[in-house]
Amino acid sequence: MRGSVHVTGTHHTHHTHHWDQFTAVRACLGPVNAYQTTAPDDALPRLTRSRNRYHGSLTLYPDDYADRPQVSVYPMTSADGHEPPKKTAATLTAVLRACAAHVAQRDDLPVILDLSLQRDTAALLRFLTWSAAHHQAEAARLEREARAAHPARRAAVAAWWTVARWFLASPHPVLLLILADLPYSVLPNSLARTVDVKQWWAPYCLTAAAREHEHARRAQAEVDSLRAQQRSRRPARRPHPPAHAAAHAAHLELEMS
Repeated sequence: MRGSVHVTGTHHTHHTHHWDQFTAVRACLGPVNAYQTTAPDDALPRLTRSRNRYHGSLTLYPDDYADRPQVSVYPMTSADGHEPPKKTAATLTAVLRACAAHVAQRDDLPVILDLSLQRDTAALLRFLTWSAAHHQAEAARLEREARAAHPARRAAVAAWWTVARWFLASPHPVLLLILADLPYSVLPNSLARTVDVKQWWAPYCLTAAAREHEHARRAQAEVDSLRAQQRSRRPARRPHPPAHAAAHAAHLELEMS
């Protein structure tokens, strides 16, 4: 195999609410950062007897309940977008895992993780700030829908009783059809169906809104954590790490042949 693999520090991808904690390493085929940049085709790895070059990445992260680290593999594709043969995919995965494991055992891993976090903090802050605002907006929308469901249900109940009185005064099949609780596929907007939907829609929206508030709270907590880490780094005025450590944090390139 010929090409290059870049290994960087990254957040704990197994727990999607820990973007502010860089405890994992990610190995990428070709690009320095699989989530942000691309690489020229000639930088992508290929098997020595093949012209196909491949994209893909693998993340090695610590497991809270096991001694061995866990692996998350991003689907691999060739440069022209095709899925590689199983044997080729297994070979690429083995190479990525070996490179990630090599970096995870380095003595300067804390420096690599810290520099990777510094490099990605600005983008993470933008994403998490957007995420917090998005979830808050969704929570507000759901709460509005929950409030609107109560008068809508009362109006549907009042209309049902009005039709019921009409039916008692002058029975007619059409009125009976309006009153019946028929399947949605038969009569989507029957009064009985509307009453039933509005009855459970309000609590459903409130439950969903509570989840959105929790997502927003978690995102904001990560924003606060990242900003606190930024502030703690400024006054400390740590000595600059060696140039080779900075290079490894930006992209640890391993040539394979």
